[in-house]
Amino acid sequence: MTSSDSNLDTLVGTWLTLREAASPLGVSPNHVKTLIRENRLMGVVRGGQLSVPAAFIDGGDIVKGLPGTLVLLGDAGYSTEEALRWLFTPDDTLPGTPIQAMRENRGTEVRRRAQGLAF
Repeated sequence: MTSSDSNLDTLVGTWLTLREAASPLGVSPNHVKTLIRENRLMGVVRGGQLSVPAAFIDGGDIVKGLPGTLVLLGDAGYSTEEALRWLFTPDDTLPGTPIQAMRENRGTEVRRRAQGLAF
């Protein structure tokens, strides 16, 4: 694990393996891979296993607005690591992190900010 990975782990907190993410979503681990490929979820390899942030799953579903936000961040040229850093870095003007705001149904402002990143 590099120091960059360590810093990302500190920001993200809890990670789920594909199997762990699949369970609350009621899908197979392979379907979670498909969700990552389709930009509905985002994952990184950690300890040899593809994993997703636990904060991306809310109850039995993907956090509302996350897929659209991931597309906007990708369109803005953000790499997976950069997008994860942006989503999990505290922003006093929100307040909290963008992912916290999305989990609290304040995703409109998060998407507005993500759109502005491309310019």
